[in-house]
Amino acid sequence: MRALFPALLTLTALLLPAGAAAESCLGTGSAETAGAPVLARLRCNGRAAPEGIDQPPKFSWEIATDNAAGGTAGAPRDVRQTAFRVLVASSPEKLAANNGDIWDSGVTTGDASNNVPFGGGATGSAGSGEKLKLASRARCFWKAKVWTNVGETPWSAPQKFSVGLLDAADWSAKWTGLESVAAGERLKGKTRLAARYFRKEFTAEKQPVRATVFVSAAGLYQLRINGKHIGDDAFAPAPTEFPKSLKYNTFDVTGSVKQGANAIGVTVGNGLYLRVRDWIRNFGQPRFILQLELEFADGSRQTIVSDETWRVTAGGPIRANNIYDGEEYDARKEFPGWDRAGFVEKAEHQWRAAEVVKAPGGKLSAQFNPNVKITETLPVKTITKIKDGVFVLDIGQNIAGWLRLQNVNGASGQKIKLRFAERINKDGTLYTANLRTAECTDSYTLNGSGNESWEPRFVYHGFRYAEVSGWPDDAPKKENFTAVFVHDEVENTGDFHCSNDTLNRIYNNARRSIRGSYQGVPVDCPQRDERWGWLGDRSAGCHGESFIFNNALLYTKWLDDIADTQNKAGALMDVAPNFYSGHATSDNMTWPGTFVFAANMLLDQFGDDAPARRHYDAMKKWLAYMRGKYLRDGIMTRDKYGDWCQPPQFIKNNKPSGALIATSHYYKMICIMRKFAERFGKNADAQAFAAEAEKVKTAFNQKFHNAQKHHYENNSVTGNVLALAFGLAPETDAPKIAQSIVERTEKEFGGHISTGLIGTQWLMRALSENGAGELALKLATNRTAPSWGYMVEKGATTIWELWNGDTAGPAMNSHNHCMLLGDLVIWFYEYLAGIRNDPAGGGGFKKIILKPLFPAGLEHVRASHRSPYGLIKSEWRRSDPARSPAGSAKITWHITIPPNSTATAFVPTTGSATGAKPITLGSGDYVFTW
Repeated sequence: MRALFPALLTLTALLLPAGAAAESCLGTGSAETAGAPVLARLRCNGRAAPEGIDQPPKFSWEIATDNAAGGTAGAPRDVRQTAFRVLVASSPEKLAANNGDIWDSGVTTGDASNNVPFGGGATGSAGSGEKLKLASRARCFWKAKVWTNVGETPWSAPQKFSVGLLDAADWSAKWTGLESVAAGERLKGKTRLAARYFRKEFTAEKQPVRATVFVSAAGLYQLRINGKHIGDDAFAPAPTEFPKSLKYNTFDVTGSVKQGANAIGVTVGNGLYLRVRDWIRNFGQPRFILQLELEFADGSRQTIVSDETWRVTAGGPIRANNIYDGEEYDARKEFPGWDRAGFVEKAEHQWRAAEVVKAPGGKLSAQFNPNVKITETLPVKTITKIKDGVFVLDIGQNIAGWLRLQNVNGASGQKIKLRFAERINKDGTLYTANLRTAECTDSYTLNGSGNESWEPRFVYHGFRYAEVSGWPDDAPKKENFTAVFVHDEVENTGDFHCSNDTLNRIYNNARRSIRGSYQGVPVDCPQRDERWGWLGDRSAGCHGESFIFNNALLYTKWLDDIADTQNKAGALMDVAPNFYSGHATSDNMTWPGTFVFAANMLLDQFGDDAPARRHYDAMKKWLAYMRGKYLRDGIMTRDKYGDWCQPPQFIKNNKPSGALIATSHYYKMICIMRKFAERFGKNADAQAFAAEAEKVKTAFNQKFHNAQKHHYENNSVTGNVLALAFGLAPETDAPKIAQSIVERTEKEFGGHISTGLIGTQWLMRALSENGAGELALKLATNRTAPSWGYMVEKGATTIWELWNGDTAGPAMNSHNHCMLLGDLVIWFYEYLAGIRNDPAGGGGFKKIILKPLFPAGLEHVRASHRSPYGLIKSEWRRSDPARSPAGSAKITWHITIPPNSTATAFVPTTGSATGAKPITLGSGDYVFTW
C-alpha cells in the first residue's frame, strides 16, 4: 500500500477621527484593550473537511481577534504570528486529549500560516519522532494554535480530513456500463443516448460505524443510497483529459447506510465522454466505478463494488442528454423506488445485468477541487406571448444553467419544450444563430400525476431567454419556473464598487461571466457548440478572477489538464482538456503560455508554489520545444492567432506581427521560469534563463524598436503595450512609448480601445504604470463602441466575445465570454483600489502593496479581497470641494491589513496628487487624509 507523505474573519484596529493627519495614524494599538487572538477559517488542502485526499496535507488558518462587540475598533495593530503547533490525531478523543498520535508539529517557531506542510512524524506528546505515514482510508482529526506578539490563541475548533484510495490495488471495484445501443439512440452526428440507470441491493451485516463511498464516471454521475441523493453536486466528476486521467469523489455516507437491506442507485450521463459531434473526440459510451466500504464496531469490514452483479436499464425517464442539444425527460417512464431496497423490476423497465467494461484508461485520482453546484436561483422577470402556444421568458440576466419547472398540471403524454438563447430578435423570438449547431433544447413529457416538477440532470445552457411551447394550460405563469445558475463551487473573495455606474455595471457583468465559465474547467462560453477550456482566454484573466473568487483549486486542477495535453515532443494543445479530433497542436506562444502564467498566478495570488513545482519540467520542456523549432537569432518566429478579435474598425495599420507577439511572450515566460528556478534552487536553470532573456531582449529591440519615433514595429497599440508590460522597452524610452499609445489612441481611435485578446490582457496596467492612467480610465468608462461600457449601453449583462458583438455575424459571437476582459479586473483591484500582492513576501499577500491611482473623475472606490491571511480592504473617497477648506477636494483613505501580514502603503504627500510616500504598516485599520 502506497503511503501519503509530505513532499468570517473580523479585523480590528484603531480608527482615527476624521481629518487626522496621515503621519499621526502610525501609532500602535493597545493589546490589553482588545480581544484575544483566535484562529478562524482553518483549511486542509484549501478546503474545509476534505474527504478522500491523495495529495500531502497542507494546513492553513487565519488569525482573528475575538471582539464581543463584533467591531474592529480597539483591536491591536501589527499582529504577527511567532510560532504555531498543529496536532493530527486518529480520533476525536485523542485530539481532545492533545494526543497528536499521527503528527504533532511541536511548538514551531515561525510565521507560516498558509499551506503549512504535514510533517509526517509524531513528536511532542506522541514522543517517538518516528514518521507515521498516512495510508489509504486514514481518517484524521486536527487542530492548531498559534503564538503571536499580542498573546497566544486557544486551540482551534477540531477539524478533519480523510485519505482516499492511493493505490490502484486499493480498488476492487470494476468499471461497469452498458455497451449496447437501444432503439432511437445514435452514436454519430448529433449523438443521442439515454442515461443509464444502475442499481444494486445489498445487506449490511451490522450497523456500520463508518461508511465511505468512492465513485467516478467516464461521463457524469448522480449517486443515490436508500432513496437519498448523496452530495449536492450538480455535475460530477470534473472533466479531464481523457483517457490520460479521471477523477473520483469521496463521500462519507455513514448516516445513509443501515443494518439490513440497502440499495444504491447510480445514474450515468454522457457529459463530454460520449462524443457530441463528429469533429469531437470519441471516447466511448459512459461508464462508472463505485466502491462502498463499511466498517463495523468490531473491526470487521464489508465492501460493495460495481461489477456485473448490478442491474442496469437504458429505459428510464432521461431519454437523451447531450451537452449541446439538451435533455429529454419522459416522466411516464419513471420507476419510483428504484434506488431503494425491495424494488420490483417490471418488464417495461427493461432491466438487465450490467456489463463489466473496459477501463477508460489513464490515472484515476482523487478530485481535490469542488464540483459544479447550484449556486443561485432566479425568478422569471417577464413572460411574453409570441404566438398561440409559444411564450418567451426573460430572467433578466445571462447565466449558465437551466430552467426548473414546478407545479405543472396536465395530461399524461403532454410534452413541454424549452429552447434557450442569450438574445432575442426584434420580433421577440429567440436569436439562436450564434449557437451554431447546438440545439439547446430541453423537453419534459408529463405523466399526469399533478403538480409535477422537473429539472435536467446532465446538461446546462447559456441563456437569458427561454422559449416555452407545449404548455398544458392556456399560458404558463412566472411561478412555474425558476432559473438555476450552476458553476464550480468557488468562494466569493472580492468586492468592488465605485462612484462610476458604468464601472460598477462592467464589474458585475464580468463577475457573472466568470461564474458562468467555471464548469469543471474555465471554459470559453456556456452556450454554443464549444464550451471548452481555451487557454488563451485566461493568461491574464486567471489573475483578475482570483480577486473575485478563490479559484486556486480550479486552476490547480486545470494545470494538470494542460500538462496532460503535452505530447512526447513537448508541444501543448490550445485547449485543455482537448476534445478536438485529430489531436493537432498549433504551436504558438500565447495560448499554451497560460500554462506558465496560471502557475505564476497561483504562486503570486495564493502563495502556492506546488503547481509550479509539479509542472516545472513540463513547462521547461514546452519552452525548449518552441525554442528548438521556432527561435531564430533571438526572435520567436511562430504565432497562430495574432491579436485575436481586435475591433475590426481599428485593425488597419494597428496589427502587430506574429513575431513581435511571440517573441515578447517568450521573453516574459522565460523570466517567469527564471523566477521559478531561483525559488526551487535550480541555479543552473536560473542562470540559463537569465542569459536567454538578455539575448531575446536585445534581439527584440534590435528588430522591433524604433528609437527615433518611440514605438515598436508599426506603432500598433498592442506591440507598444507588450514592450512596456513585459519590461522589454528601454527604461528611458518607456514614457515616450506610452505617449505614442496615448496619441494614437486619441487621434486615430477616438479615445477608444483598439486591442484584441493579447493586447487587452496587459493594456490597462501598461498605461497606468507609465503615466497614462487617465487614458486607462477613459477606456474603462467609455459608453460608445468599442468598449466594455458599450456592451452595458446595449443592455449586456455579461461580457461579449467581440467588441462589435451587436453587429457581428453569428459564426463566432458569444454574448457571454471572459476573453476580452483582459486585465480590466486586475486594474479595478490593483490600480483603482490599489490592492496587490508584493512579490517580496513570497506570494499570497503575505506582504501587500497598497497604491491606488486616485484618478480625477472618480469620487469614491471601495474594494476588498480575502487573501490567505484574511480580508484586505481599501476605500477612498474624495470630498465635495465646495465643503472643503480653501475649496479643494480632500481625499480620505481607509485601509485594512489582515493579521500576520504587512503592507507598504503609498500615501500621497501633502500638496501633491502624484508624489507618494511609502509607509510600512502592520495589520490593522488605518485612515489617511490629505
